[in-house]
Amino acid sequence: MRKVLTGFLIYGLPIPLLLYSLTVGPSQGLVFADYWDWGRAALNGNIQESSTKVYVLNNIIENVRLPRVLLTFIIGAGLASSGGALQGIFRNPLVDPYVLGISSGSAFGAALAIAFPFFHINVMAFVLGVASVVMTYSFAFSNNKSSIVAVILSGMIVSGIFTASLTVVQYMSDPYKLQAIVQWTMGNLHHASWDKVNTAALPVGLGIVGMYLMRWRLNLLALGEQEAKAVGVNPTADKTILVGLATLTTSTSVAAAGVISMYGLFIPHLTRMMVGPDNRKAMPANIFFGGSFLVIIDNFSRSLMDFEIPIGIFTMLLGAPFFLFLMKKNKINWV
Repeated sequence: MRKVLTGFLIYGLPIPLLLYSLTVGPSQGLVFADYWDWGRAALNGNIQESSTKVYVLNNIIENVRLPRVLLTFIIGAGLASSGGALQGIFRNPLVDPYVLGISSGSAFGAALAIAFPFFHINVMAFVLGVASVVMTYSFAFSNNKSSIVAVILSGMIVSGIFTASLTVVQYMSDPYKLQAIVQWTMGNLHHASWDKVNTAALPVGLGIVGMYLMRWRLNLLALGEQEAKAVGVNPTADKTILVGLATLTTSTSVAAAGVISMYGLFIPHLTRMMVGPDNRKAMPANIFFGGSFLVIIDNFSRSLMDFEIPIGIFTMLLGAPFFLFLMKKNKINWV
């Protein structure tokens, strides 16, 4: 029974959830019968000949809700799979793109592109995301070794540096761009569009597919470098590729939707609770459940209040207590 429930949550939930999410949002005067009529008209291909209400509803779903739902799922899948890959690479349950400083670096790069349009937002987010990883490990390594505590503290320092730099960009921006940057840094999907879906789908898809194909290598890397070398794996090369894929996925997600904090931290833990530590099962679970869970959070963010709450607030409220729980559970000694 448990396996059936787990299988449904991971693989059976996305399709009905995505369809239901198309009905979530401000829509005065619309009832279930209107959505039923729209569904029949869409299947029959006669939207143009339908009633005015069905035609307007089709425009809302096709141009507003559908791109938002798809973008949310893509970003959720990307962040969850990136978090799972990074936790497997570094054998550290406290690691995620936010803790390593990737999110903050990408946020700074994307903010630069917003404030100064001659930069390309995806390129800047990726370049600064890579720079944050390099800085984190440059700070953490000592005598060719790094501890869990050193990596986490270095990530916090790098995040602080880029957060301060982001504040400088905000201070220098004009009021219109400042408002856009502030809303974007909270993690917001209300500007989702087909252009953003088209821009994010390819790089995030490449990152997800690459991490999925290398999921069995994560199991070998989790054994340690010496054990991985003993079975013919080059751990340095594999780690470099996987970190690059995770950075590509995270930076593209940040460029499309802003900083969605801590999501890559707690979703991989939830999937491991459901399917176990084997990355061959955990990676596809991260992709499908990670995408679905972020869609659920986004549904709450745009329907819980009369106004829309930035989705990054929800993920931080969920992720921060989870981070503290993991610190206590793993008995991290900071001294």
